[in-house]
Amino acid sequence: MKKQLAYLCIIMTLLSAVLFYNGTTNADTPVVNNAEQTYQLTKKAMFYLRVLKSDGTASATGTGVILSPGGTAATAYHVVKGAQRMEGIMADGTIISPIKVSNYDEQKDLAVLDLPSPAAAKQADNAYPYLEVRTEAVKHGEAVFALGYPLKNTNIITEGIINTPVAEINGRSRILTSAQVVSGMSGGPLMDAHGRLAGIISGSLRTMDNIHLIISMDDLRSILPAAMK
Repeated sequence: MKKQLAYLCIIMTLLSAVLFYNGTTNADTPVVNNAEQTYQLTKKAMFYLRVLKSDGTASATGTGVILSPGGTAATAYHVVKGAQRMEGIMADGTIISPIKVSNYDEQKDLAVLDLPSPAAAKQADNAYPYLEVRTEAVKHGEAVFALGYPLKNTNIITEGIINTPVAEINGRSRILTSAQVVSGMSGGPLMDAHGRLAGIISGSLRTMDNIHLIISMDDLRSILPAAMK
């Protein structure tokens, strides 16, 4: 009888260990999103960016991406270079103005933007929707999604892979991706399959068909406020 009880205890212990291991493994496995899920996660945290002339017409347009609930955002510097006045239009049509450049690096083609306070912009729960910034480098062949605004009121998503995580292009380090990029998407987010911001769209590579240029998160972190690095 004692031997049977001992065997039973051993079996129960082994079963508990297996169940605990499986539960831990499942909990630690990152969620993998498809294009539809990635779009839904991202659309509220990006905006159509307009650089305005004195008469209110647009001199340049691009895309911005929100990085904090307080309204820190980023875009490609070439979109906002020399801008005196800017406004953003969110996916729900809300106009965000004024937008200011708080920091930039022309060589890296990056600009950090300050949006109006969430209260002034009438954001729900007094906070902007924002994206989690990826910390580790992207990898060859990794699935990614590019998003942005080629047209006002028209945000799009494309899908591709990381062709290479590091390429020296005209003296600048760039990620190369096959996710399609068109005019107006500059400054928009490159998202990984786990719902994290993996890069900022910079442009296209004229010498390679269907290969596009992405700014890394290391470059972005280098010009962010100290509290966000």
